[in-house]
Amino acid sequence: QVQLVPSGGGSVQAGGSLRLACAASISAYNMYWLGWFRQAPGKERERVAAITRRGTLDLADSVKGRFTIAKDNGKNTLYLHMTSLKPEDTAMYYCAAAQSRDVLDTTPLGQGTQVTVSS
Repeated sequence: QVQLVPSGGGSVQAGGSLRLACAASISAYNMYWLGWFRQAPGKERERVAAITRRGTLDLADSVKGRFTIAKDNGKNTLYLHMTSLKPEDTAMYYCAAAQSRDVLDTTPLGQGTQVTVSS
């Protein structure tokens, strides 16, 4: 069963940092693609960062240089390290897993964790 439980969201001021974590079931963690998405009210979901089983990274232009994605194989956990946060980063953040990036981009999102950045 594919299960993904994100955590670590919160409220920070602009310029601050947060680390999100996503605890994944073994079946989810073993998918080829793992990724983080976000969705703000009234906006479409955006793939923020993704990582393949081989460690290839894919970051959205809007977060390059500020966010990094990493995973801990010993803990079946995916991380999103966010620095230099901006008010426009405010959104609900979700993690997802899929065998292909196309499927990753359309897979239903479950539980999220809220990130709020104040100016």
